[in-house]
This record gives sequence, structure tokens and C-alpha cells, in this order.
Amino acid sequence: MSKITTELLLERAVPRSTRLRKIETLNLSKLQLKTGDLDPRLFSRLRHLQKLDLSDNLLDKFPNSLSLPDLRVLNCNNNKLEDVTALKQFPLLEELTYENNVYLTLNDDYKVMFLLQNLRLLNGKDITKLANQVRRVNSRKLTSKVTAHWEKFFRDQLPEKYTAEQVKSIKKKFLKSVQTNVVYGPSSLSEFTRWRVKMIAEEFLACSLGLELNSDTEPEEKTDENEEESTESPREAAEDVAQVTVTPSKRKRNHSKSSPGNKRSKTQANTEEEAAVNPRKSSHLEDDPASDKPRTSNQPVKEATTEQEAEETQKNGEQFPKGKSNRRSGEQKSEEQDNGVVTLTPVKNSKRKEDVSAEPLHFLQCHSKGNSREDFKTQLWSCVFEPVLDSGARKDPIVNSSRTVATCGGESVCLIDCETGTVLKKYKVATEEFFSVAWTTLTMVISDSRKKAHNILAAAGRRGIVKLIHVAADFCYGEIKAHKKPIATVCFSPTQETHLFTASYDKRIALWDIGIPDCDYNFKASQLLVLETASIPLRIALVPTCPEQYLLAGCEGGCFAWNIKLDKGQKSRPFEAIFQFPDEESMTTSHRVDGLAFLNDDVVVSKSSKPGCIYLWSWSRSFDAKGKGCQQTISAVILAELEWSTTDMSYLTLSTCPAKGYVFCGDEKGNVWMYNLSNYTTAWSSAKGKRSERRISPTQILKWPELRVNGEQPPEILVNNVVADPAFTYLVVLTSVNITAIWKKS
Repeated sequence: MSKITTELLLERAVPRSTRLRKIETLNLSKLQLKTGDLDPRLFSRLRHLQKLDLSDNLLDKFPNSLSLPDLRVLNCNNNKLEDVTALKQFPLLEELTYENNVYLTLNDDYKVMFLLQNLRLLNGKDITKLANQVRRVNSRKLTSKVTAHWEKFFRDQLPEKYTAEQVKSIKKKFLKSVQTNVVYGPSSLSEFTRWRVKMIAEEFLACSLGLELNSDTEPEEKTDENEEESTESPREAAEDVAQVTVTPSKRKRNHSKSSPGNKRSKTQANTEEEAAVNPRKSSHLEDDPASDKPRTSNQPVKEATTEQEAEETQKNGEQFPKGKSNRRSGEQKSEEQDNGVVTLTPVKNSKRKEDVSAEPLHFLQCHSKGNSREDFKTQLWSCVFEPVLDSGARKDPIVNSSRTVATCGGESVCLIDCETGTVLKKYKVATEEFFSVAWTTLTMVISDSRKKAHNILAAAGRRGIVKLIHVAADFCYGEIKAHKKPIATVCFSPTQETHLFTASYDKRIALWDIGIPDCDYNFKASQLLVLETASIPLRIALVPTCPEQYLLAGCEGGCFAWNIKLDKGQKSRPFEAIFQFPDEESMTTSHRVDGLAFLNDDVVVSKSSKPGCIYLWSWSRSFDAKGKGCQQTISAVILAELEWSTTDMSYLTLSTCPAKGYVFCGDEKGNVWMYNLSNYTTAWSSAKGKRSERRISPTQILKWPELRVNGEQPPEILVNNVVADPAFTYLVVLTSVNITAIWKKS
């Protein structure tokens, strides 16, 4: 039986009423109402209702026929709404609020602005100007793109005389193609754009060609891509971006060698405590592993544990610090507005003929301590592109490649749209220094036992705590107190989405099962495995052909491998193998490995403390030589050596783009060395493949432009990390001077 009756409606009317048709204001908040409780037959009698409060209930959608022709104000705060398109049945709606509906995103804001022509206030903000732009400018440009797509690719496919089957076929192909290929605006609005493009395409076919609108009865492929994108207004996120005016000046050629000793002196630790804070100083930290057992928090974080932590919190968890609500509407930040982004002319310098070119798009200073514009000391350490959720027709890896990247450094984690340079979100912990971030995709139960995929971001650093952030909901729902000492790096298993590896300065690598949060974000984390290391682990990589069995780690004292198979009874395990590499005169295991990644299923790329040394070696051919035994020293089967900078500066890590066969590594002068190795990998895959006699030169070196920040040049720039998206469209460069540079492949 429905919770809503005629008596209840009369009682909850403001003021109380004796007849339903006389009610103008109705408060139905805090009644635990579900969608099925909204009986259209009963609501159809509320012909003069103008204000309706449905806040603090359990609604996941609206029925399509509530028949409230005079409704002007609607409050749906604190529900579980997943879709807003049913609100188009209230054409006179002027004020709408639906804050704290965690499954709604910025895309839904734009949908209601388009659907509700009279809407003035959305979540308490005047959206009149933005709504007019969405309805007119946005629609006009999308219509132009849709029409052009038809003219270019489909018009000639339709014969002069066509059958109903031909019409149906070409319509299906056109709708699928146009939603995939028509792109407009930031990626945070991609789901809204596809929704509008489909609508415009159907209208175009119906009006211009006389094809029946919605004649294709096949249901629309439902996508989850809106969940992977930002839900926060770019304008609000940009408030925390320091306004850096970066102007290019003529680049001076520097022929003198910088002194590695002087460079290193700037990053030396004065105390062991300092050494623990900064990965560049970790060689000075040689404490014994912590004896205390790591702890886990298996409930959502309700509040900051101490005043000193001063973490940004809200209600039932930590939030991206943007006000009181975890939902946002509002205008987009125009690309012309100054948000610390400048487009520069690309500088092309290469040691040989280029087969790749990239141009700098944006330079951002978005990790400043206390949002200080004078902060050029915060070091940026890790970045990783957000995975793309399964999006129906859009399965092509190039089309589907994400342009949203998570970066970390200092007290903050940022989400950045690489194309626009917009900082979509920013998460802060005042007493933290973040060293590493990693993505995973969890299938969560949302309501009525239905499941939906969501991207979760893990961030960790100096405090030894892993923060778990549901990005689409703007919500840090929990933490794992993984280690007593700082965490250098984290990574998720590619086959077990809840399995997280954390590598710490306590000389341990832990494997955690982070669990899957329920609809109230309760979760249970458990430790599955502890790998003992002989020195501090700096980089970790799972072997692509057997990610559930072997893990590699580059450490302060060498490169090690562990058997991580969980069917073995031993929970705490020593390393199974240590690899030795060529030294000046012989083979050695004693060297710092600060860069480690797989180029493909077998080829490992590792960077050692030896100046100018990046090795490519075969995992299978090296490890197969081990034979049986617990701990053994193995000579790495070297395939090639890459020519790189002669600096002895450590912790300038490397990365790979396996799909394109590229290796990237920054240097001590702000440059990015790029190696296209796609022509070598076939020869290396042969069991008889021989080592390349000569060092392989970089395909191209991207030179750091000479920049002026507020009229002055920033200090000397180290490239701590450089990462490309899977399709190698964007290249994100993290520096030692709090500048994130974004390059785009030409």
C-alpha cells in the first residue's frame, strides 16, 4: 500500500487544506518515499500545486505522468536520483534543487537547463545566462556539426528510392556514428553532448528528410561515461588554481653543463624526518621496518580525527573543498578566462629527424600550498589518466581515450581536463603530502539491487594512509591506514579490481583488498599479503602475462621480484629474485632503480642511478633462467640501452605507452625524452633476439620553453614524471616547481 494517501496530502499541505485541488504548497519531505509511492492518479488531482518539497526521501527517479501543470518550485535534495529527464513534464518550473543526489552529475545540470525553458534557479544559483547559452549557442553549434556529419558521410548512402528497411538501417548507423564522432565542449560534458547530439540527429532526420522520428524501436545503449567525468563546475574548481601568468620568451641555448652536485644539494635532507617526506631524499632514510601491524579503517570516515589534520570534511566524509554541497551547478569557465593556463608555440628540437611532434597546451600551478601564487617549491610526483567506463558503441580505443588526468603533489590531488586545461576537481588534506595516485573501476550496488560501474581514485603519501575517493560523487568515502611510514607508490591489479598494492618506506609492499562500498559507503578492507624488501621500494609493476603471480619492484638497493600468488599459505614473503645489471666493468645488483615499467607483455624498461642509463630487458628470458629456488640472483637479459641525460639526479621516473610503443622520461632541465620503439619490439620478441649494439637515441626531445611567471623566470626545473594517455594524444609533465605542463600530439 502506498505511503501517500489523500489524508496525508491534505495534512501536509501548507497551510492545511480540505480539498486537493486547492493545495498550492505541499511538504512531503522525510517520509522515506520511494518512486512507487508517487501515485500519478492521486497527484493528478493537485491541479494548482505550485511548490513541492520531496527532499530527504529515497527517490531514484520521477514517474513520467505526475500531471502537475502549475508546478513552479521543486525541492529534491538528499534523494537517490539517477536521471532528470522526467522533469520535462513540469514546463513551468522556475526553481529546482537536487543537491546531495550523488549519482547526478554536471551533465544532468545541463540537461535540465535545456529541458526546462523557464528555469531560473538551479541549486540556489541563477543560471539564466548559462541556460540561454546551452539552449541557443550550444544547440546551434551541435546542429551544425550533426548536419555536416550527415552531408559528409551519409547523404550519398541513401538512394533516391529507398525502402523502409534501408531507412531503418541508415538511421541506426547515422545515430551511432554521430554520437561517437561529434565532439563539442569539455570532456566533463561528454554525456550531455551525446544526449543532445542524438536528439538533434533524430529531429534532423524527421524534419529534413521526412524520416519518422523515433521509428527505431531498439532501446538506446545506456552508458556510464557520465560517471567517469567531473561533476563540478569548472568555474568553481578554478577558484583553487593559482593565477599564474606564464609568458614565453626567446629560449636561450645553454651549452654549459650544470653541476649535478649543486643540483643534488638543493634536495638533500637535513634530517631523517625530512628524508621520509620527500621521495627524492629517500636514500637517506635507513630505518628498520615498523614492527606494528598495519591498520585498516573499514567504515567511512565520519570526521577529521584531529584538529591539526584540518582535512576538508562535510557531513559524512571528506569532500573536494568547494562549499557545502557535494553537487554543483553553474556556468562553465570560459577558455578565455585566466585560470593559470597559457598556450605556447611548440619548440621543436631533436637529435634526429622527427616522426612525432607535440605542442604545449597548458601550464598549470594548481597544487600550491594554501593556494599561494608564490609557491614554486611544491613537488609534483604522480599522474594517471582516468579509465574510460564501458560506453556502449564507443569502444574504439582512440575515440574512447580519456582526457581526464589525476595529478598529485603537496597537500592536494587534482583532476584536470587536458584539452581545456580546466581543473575539474581538487581534493586537499592540509597535513598530507601526496606521492602517488591510482585508478580502479568498481561495480557498486546503487539501488533496488541494481549495479553500476564507478571509477574510484586511491591517493597516498607521507602519512602512510590511502584515501579512497568516489570522484563522480565528490566524496572521499574512507581510508586505509596501510603503513606507519610514507607510501612511495600505489597500483591496482588489472585483473582484481579491489586489489591494491602499497609500497612504503618501511621496506614493505602490502597487498590490500579494499572491498566494494555499499550504498551507504560502508566497506571492509583487509590485508592479504606483505612482501619484505631489502631496501625502500620506489616503483612497482605487475607482470602483464601473469599479474596475479609476479610483481616487480625498483628499490633503493636494486630490482626485485616476488611471487604474489594468493593460494600459497605464506602471508609474509621475501623476494624470490634480484636482478643484476651491467656496471662499468661487471654485473651488479647494487644500484638504485627509480624508474620501472613494461613496454609490452615481456619487455621491461628500467632506469638506474647510473648516469644516462635506461635499460630494456626481457622478463621471460631473464626469469626463465632462474630455475628452482627461493632467492636467486639473476642477470637481466638486456635487449637495448636508451641514450638519456648524463645527470646523476635520482627520482626522475619514466613511463611507457604500450599501445604506441613509446617510452618517456624527463630530465633535470625540464625536457622530455621520447623514444618510439615500435620498430624494435618485433625483433626483441624473438627468443634469439640479440642486444642492440648501439644506444638507441631519442626520437624527439621536447624542450622546456623559457617561461616568465609574473615577470620572472621560475627556478631550475626537474621533470619528476611524464605520462601519456593510452592513445598518446596528451602528454602530462609533472615538475619540481609546482607546474603541470600539458602537451598535445600534433
